[in-house]
Amino acid sequence: MMITHRRRQTAFRTLALTAWAAGVLALTACSPTSSDAEGTAAATSSPAKGENSAEATASAKALPAGKVSASPDGKVPSPPASATSPKASAAGSPAAAGTGGEDDGCDHKMPISPDEIAVYRYTPEGGSLSLIIRHGNWGCGTPDSDGAPFETVGKETYLPLDQAAYITVTDPIVASTENQPIGVQEFLDWLEAHPDSGLVFQYHLGADGAIDNLEQIFTP
Repeated sequence: MMITHRRRQTAFRTLALTAWAAGVLALTACSPTSSDAEGTAAATSSPAKGENSAEATASAKALPAGKVSASPDGKVPSPPASATSPKASAAGSPAAAGTGGEDDGCDHKMPISPDEIAVYRYTPEGGSLSLIIRHGNWGCGTPDSDGAPFETVGKETYLPLDQAAYITVTDPIVASTENQPIGVQEFLDWLEAHPDSGLVFQYHLGADGAIDNLEQIFTP
């Protein structure tokens, strides 16, 4: 009976040692797994750090203020329309003078010529010789005209003519496009035969206020 009891105690000790050894092996086996898990967790958390780094890099490379960055499809968006757009500028520009809004190079507001007149007739009334004239200025010619017209303004007035005045004339009074001298009476005869011709002359007044020089301006 004693032998059997000792065998049982020995067997029990053997089982206890076996169980203890198994537990140690189990703990040893679990330890690498835990390390691997920690390593995996660390590896998993590393992309987050990479993302922060990428964000920092992107932030550092951000475009300066006022620059336009490219859109995802590679196209650069159009800048916002300026207040002074070409249309606004065009709308604010003054219209060109002349017909059709084009500048014809002519001054449409020429002042009255101080020394040019259109001569129509003459009169000896009042005991002195006077020319019946109208003042005016040169207008703007048209493409189908021979030249700019002399546009008269106001009413007919009188200018005394010195009977010894020096007078030069061109076509149609004489057959020439260059000024030719003519006598005062010859000039008066032509005016009487061709009243209201409106030929343009440049004149000069003498000390007595009468025309002492009269030069016709040739107009085609």
